[in-house]
Amino acid sequence: MNQVPLNASSDLLVNFLDYREEDLKTGKVQHFTWVTDFVLTKENVYQLMRGGRARWKIENEAFNTLKNQGYHFEHNFGHGYQHLSTVFGYLMFLAFLVDQVQQLCCPLFQKALSRLFTKTRLWDCWRGYFFHFLFESWDEFTRHG
Repeated sequence: MNQVPLNASSDLLVNFLDYREEDLKTGKVQHFTWVTDFVLTKENVYQLMRGGRARWKIENEAFNTLKNQGYHFEHNFGHGYQHLSTVFGYLMFLAFLVDQVQQLCCPLFQKALSRLFTKTRLWDCWRGYFFHFLFESWDEFTRHG
């Protein structure tokens, strides 16, 4: 539907996409909805639905990683008086970005990760090395760590 009110008390008009998908083998029905500013047409509604599903998958997997793979995203960083919690949150996202770049672009990181299977195990192992050894470079660390 195009140009419907966002809610009963709003003058804001949005476009609303409602999608249901049934698994013919199990009979299970999944229901998804999106609000967008894209005009919905017969020609673009399937593509917009696929884009919405892909975005949800990316977001869901990213938040799952941040919560369950050592970043402690669920942790309440509200230990400071003014902006400390925001700084801790930014540092966590920065660490996540660096990890994603390493995982995508660094063959040494990829090899180390393949040996330990999960990033949580990898970081636990590497954290111990920092207490016992001095490395001159990231390259030296990933080759010997």
